[in-house]
Amino acid sequence: MNDPRFLVGQLLLAMPGIGDPRFEQAVIAMCAHDEEGALGIGIGAVLDGVSLHGLLAQLGIEAGAAPDVPVHYGGPVEPSRGFVLHSLDWAGEGTTQAADKWALTGTLDVLKAIAGGQGPSQWLVALGYAGWGEGQLDEEMLRHGWHIAPAGDGFIYSGKADTRWARAFRASGIDPRLLSNASGHA
Repeated sequence: MNDPRFLVGQLLLAMPGIGDPRFEQAVIAMCAHDEEGALGIGIGAVLDGVSLHGLLAQLGIEAGAAPDVPVHYGGPVEPSRGFVLHSLDWAGEGTTQAADKWALTGTLDVLKAIAGGQGPSQWLVALGYAGWGEGQLDEEMLRHGWHIAPAGDGFIYSGKADTRWARAFRASGIDPRLLSNASGHA
């Protein structure tokens, strides 16, 4: 990519037939993309049987004001590491802003703030992340494994996780039912 920050603040949607079942209908909120690699948080699937209250209990944090919501499958890298993708109205230790769209925090202070009713106004919790080494994502983009979609206001935090892939394609003017997992040759 010409601008190494190009994907930050965008959504990556896995194309059908991407070739990796871990990314089947993946929706990834891109948080970092530079010459050293890229990092994003999956927002298109939740982990079966994993809830925020259960996660907070494991961490010794009283749930308090936090609703018991599902935890998202953030990606296959470091699946036991937690992240909170959230609105820009809160920042704490280790918070990184992704363009002007959202922020990412991977420290316990954001979970404590959410439980105490003092956290960001919009957020989701994920375990793991999607990561790419130097030039890896750029090459995958050239092979047409991913579609770039804009992240409209509220898209990340609204609707069911398993509907985000189709909704994001539709918002891009693409009917996902018409996508094929076969590639053509000229």
